[in-house]
Formats: sequence, C-alpha cells, structure tokens
Amino acid sequence: MESNAEASTQSLVEMLEMPVLLRPVIGGKHPPGTPVGSSGCLPPQFTMKYLPAIACITFTSAILAAERPAVSTPRQTSGDKAVQPKWEQTLMVTVGMTNGDIGGSDQRAIQAAVDHVARLGGGTVKILAGTYRLRNAVYLQTGVNLIGEGDKTVLIKEPSSTTPLKFDSDWYDQEITLKDSTGFRVGDGVCLRAKDAKTGTSTVLKRTLVARSGDRFKLDKPLRENLWQMNGATCSTLFPLLSGEFVDDVRIENLVLDGNREHNSELDGNYAGCIFLQDCNRFHIRGVTARNNQGDGISWQICHDVIVENCICANNKNLGLHPGSGSQRPVIRNNTLIGNDIGIFFCWGVKYGLAEHNQIDGNRVGISIGHRDTDNLVTGNTIRGNKLNGVLFRPERGADFAGHRNRIEKNTFLDNAPEGGAVIDIQGGTESITIRDNQFTETRSGKPRVVVKQGADTKNIVIEGSRTKGL
Repeated sequence: MESNAEASTQSLVEMLEMPVLLRPVIGGKHPPGTPVGSSGCLPPQFTMKYLPAIACITFTSAILAAERPAVSTPRQTSGDKAVQPKWEQTLMVTVGMTNGDIGGSDQRAIQAAVDHVARLGGGTVKILAGTYRLRNAVYLQTGVNLIGEGDKTVLIKEPSSTTPLKFDSDWYDQEITLKDSTGFRVGDGVCLRAKDAKTGTSTVLKRTLVARSGDRFKLDKPLRENLWQMNGATCSTLFPLLSGEFVDDVRIENLVLDGNREHNSELDGNYAGCIFLQDCNRFHIRGVTARNNQGDGISWQICHDVIVENCICANNKNLGLHPGSGSQRPVIRNNTLIGNDIGIFFCWGVKYGLAEHNQIDGNRVGISIGHRDTDNLVTGNTIRGNKLNGVLFRPERGADFAGHRNRIEKNTFLDNAPEGGAVIDIQGGTESITIRDNQFTETRSGKPRVVVKQGADTKNIVIEGSRTKGL
C-alpha cells in the first residue's frame, strides 16, 4: 500500500502531465471532455486525488508572489555589502607633501594610503595640495575613494624612457635585460612592446620593475608572451596615472592628472590614460582634470555604470573620454572636452549610455559612434569647432557591426566640419538614427557645410524638428 507521501508525489507527477485538468481548479474554463460534477466543479474523486499536489503548488505560488519586507533599520552584518548603515564618519587617511598621515611626493605615498585603507575594508584617501611626480601608476582598490583638493592637487607623470631589449625573453620568463637602463629604476611602471615580424601581431604588456642587477630587471609578474629582439621588443616607462582592474565602487574627485605629453611617448587608450579602468563597476569620476596625455584622458574598458561628470579632458593626443569595449550604461555629464583628437569615443558595444550637457570644443571629431554601439542618447550638448565632424557614425564592417538606434537630440552645433564637410556624418550600414530638435549654426564663410550626410547603405534615418542658420 502506498504511503501518503508516495501517493502525493505520484499525484503531482500525474497532474503535471495533464495540465489541462487543472484549469477548473485555478479558474480556467473546462475543456471539452473534462469530467465535471453537477456543480460544474471537478468530481470529488478527482479533487481528492490531486488535492495534496494542488495545495502544494497554490502555497508555493503564494510565497513567490509576496514581497520581502524593506530594510528599515540596517545593521552591519558580516559579508553584507549590499545593505549597510549610513555612518556619520568613515575611515580617511591623508597624504601630504609635508603633512598628512602619510608623507611623500610620489605614487608610493599615495599607494601606501590606498593599500592601508583597503586592508581595513574601505574608506577615503585624501591627497592634500601639492604636485606629486609619478614613476608608476596608483593602483586603485575596491571601496577606496581618491579625493584631492581641486586644482591644488596635481599628479604629473615623469618623463618616459625607452630602450630595446638586449636579450630575448621567452613567455615563461619573469625578467628582462635592457640595452640601455639609463632612466629606469626599481619600482618603475613599464610597458613592454613587440610586433611579430611575420604576422604583424602586436604584444603590449604592463609590468613593474621590482629588482635589478645592472641592466637586468625582475618583473612583478611573468611575461606569458615572447619578447624577442627579432620582433623589435622594447621597454618604456609608460603607465596610466590612476589604474584599476577588477575594482568596484570607487569615487575619484577633485584632482588634476597631467600626462606631461611633451616628455612622454604614446600609449593608447586600450592600455592607458590619465585614468585607465579595466573590468570595473560603479565608478564615479567627478571634478577631475585629465590633460596633456600622450594617449587618452579617461578610458574605461568593459566597465559598467561608470559616471563621469564635471570633468575636463584637454589637449590629449587621442581620446578625451573613451567608454571602451562592452561598457554598459555610461553616464557622461557636464564635462568640458577640448583639444583632443576625439572628444567622446564610443568604442565597441557601448550600450544604453547617456551623454548630456557637455561642452565638446575644438577636437578633430566631437563624438564618434561605431561598432555595435546601440541605444545611446546624446542630448543637450554644445558641440563646437570640431574640425572633421560634430558627430561621426563610423562605417564599420557592414550593418551587423554598425551603431544602430542612437538618438541625437536637443544639441547645439556651431561651426563644425571643414568647407563642404558634414556636421553629422552617418556612414556604413548604420540604421535607425534619430536626429531631433537640434540647433545647427555656421558663422564661417567658404563652401557650404552639410547638416547631415547619409551614406548609401544607411537606413531609417529620422531628421526632424531641427533649426539651421548659415547652413
């Protein structure tokens, strides 16, 4: 004879195999052929057989439909980072040239403070007024904020040195030998580069020199790539000023970051910038000046929910702001982007972003959008004096790779593009772009500029409600 538990389990299995029979129980209509009693309900013998299973599902559904109580009086509980009390005072360590909790004038003092605060679970490092000269990046840590005193707190990169490797290093090595070690010190951040002579494939590695004997240096991490003389392997003292990899929940505020462009070699924004982030989340960068870099101003790659506001990116060789590959939901607000190659460069797969109320002046290109950069809104910006285009939609490799469903709304465009050029240039197979309620003004003489240029393969470009003057 079956036990009650076994009978209930078997009933549940049978019931799930015949879902149509449940409809009368949960308010549905009887399908044709369903056995019903005189009251219009399922007959007693059916109801009694399946009652335990029905009760189980009904009870479970009620639980799933309920909402959990809101947290009204949070307590700090071990391991709970999602909900925490609001403390009136949190840990702060100051760094200063002559005063502060930690004294120093380079990245070592700042790094010591960051690491100390991280060990205690997070807080703030305040960098007091002064000019700090960096020979390596300051490596950021989760939950540690970096706050300066505005224009009074300047972090500047020391001049770079570059030399070929004297001997080959293989992928399993953790050391290099330099042809000329002048300008290199233990503790320096370096960039190791080579280009395969046969395939043209580039290798770029960032490391720190941690020990030496003459021209021979130990690295902080193994190479895991071949660095051979036949591929032109070199070592340069190049690095971001602030660097974060796999770091979350950080504020960077009120700092001046100077890349010392005239005295440094180039390192592009896939590897560096005044600020460089890789695989990070929930960064808030506010009131920062990123200037004079032989690369990007602020670059973030595969980073989500990054907010950059009230910042200045000026005179950087490459990109002012670089929301990089795969970055979701960036917010770029109230910034001044001037004298860069490109003001805002939406890289690959940047989606659901907002760029609003920015001043984008005197760059080669104001805003560039391309490879699978979709569903972004560019609104309320002043885009002025950009040499090639105010906004460029890149051609990419066909419609499958283009930046679709972006909106350009309520912006002011003034004196962009060369004679005969286009203020907004939509190239390749770009589709479903909305250009609405913008103001386009041209005060210069010469061959007329085009407001919007559409490539032959573009589709569904909507242009409406805009006003033009001199175009």
